[in-house]
Amino acid sequence: MRFLFYTHSLASDWNHGNAHFLRGVMRALQVRGHGTHALEPDGAWSRENLIADRGPGAIGDFERVFPELSWEIYGAGFDHEAALDAADVVVVHEWTDPTLVARIGRARARGGRFTLLFHDTHHRAVSAEGEIAGMDLAGYDGVLAFGEALRERYLAAGWGRQVFTWHEAADVSLFRPDPAAKPEGDLVWVGNWGDGERTEELERFLIAPAELLGLKTRIHGVRYPDHARARLRDAGINFAGSIANTDVPRAFAAHRVTVHVPRRPYVESLPGIPTIRPFEALACGIPLVSAPWDDAEGLFRPGDFRFAADGDEMTAHLRELLSNPDAAREQATCGLETIHARHTCGHRADELLAVLTRLDIDTKTTTEASA
Repeated sequence: MRFLFYTHSLASDWNHGNAHFLRGVMRALQVRGHGTHALEPDGAWSRENLIADRGPGAIGDFERVFPELSWEIYGAGFDHEAALDAADVVVVHEWTDPTLVARIGRARARGGRFTLLFHDTHHRAVSAEGEIAGMDLAGYDGVLAFGEALRERYLAAGWGRQVFTWHEAADVSLFRPDPAAKPEGDLVWVGNWGDGERTEELERFLIAPAELLGLKTRIHGVRYPDHARARLRDAGINFAGSIANTDVPRAFAAHRVTVHVPRRPYVESLPGIPTIRPFEALACGIPLVSAPWDDAEGLFRPGDFRFAADGDEMTAHLRELLSNPDAAREQATCGLETIHARHTCGHRADELLAVLTRLDIDTKTTTEASA
């Protein structure tokens, strides 16, 4: 089949974790014999910020790492109807302009032969409900929600005909352990500061424990205000700025432990959604300690990582993992096993094909895709 993905950006992962997942899913679909193509808008904020941050060569870096991924930028005069006519399955991400979301839905309702799915990977359904409620999804065959709580939110609000849970996952062709790597530091965290959604949590579960234990710590991310950078300096933490997602496995391999600090909307309103970073960290075989969130869907097993109820418990867990190599190794092995058993982009590609089967779509590859 021919899959067309409307993305905010495939080329840029600057403050845009969905790009990680779509890259992996597109590659997994290709391995299964399907064709994939991604469209992203001219002026996409993630791509523009990426170029401003790391220079125009960042796009070339992406293309060198992912030469098999087909993508293009569309502007105001782009012929969307022609692109839709050439596709068997169209997946529209929720960052797509609402006017275009409606236009694509109308093309399907007028007899478009493609299957049309809306893909939501954010917390706006609870934090900015009006933005999602304003989307015209009448012509869509289904919705892909990246957690059961989000799926239930769509069903309760009457958004979309059929709603399916489709979690993010790790691209294990990229995120994998590096046995030859020698750790250069103790703790690494990869994440963005954001909009005040976890400021207190970052202090309690990341900065203060690292400072108290005197850990050699490195943080990567964007959108850190001056006061945040000053606090990291005071804590003796190396703020290393933006990092390409393709370089994150090396960052994990260079450190002995990492942490997960979820954003508040996921903890309070969308339980069961860990977002993509824990999947990627565990896939790299690094021990992980997480601030509280409710694994309501049982995505992980006890022992895959540790939960810390508060800052004191986070400090204790980090101390033990860094002082007990056997415990750290056992935990890392357990987490890696679960990723490979349940949470790879290959698993999600198969789940997407299963959704299409439920929607009565023939998932056998077409002659065009196989040629």
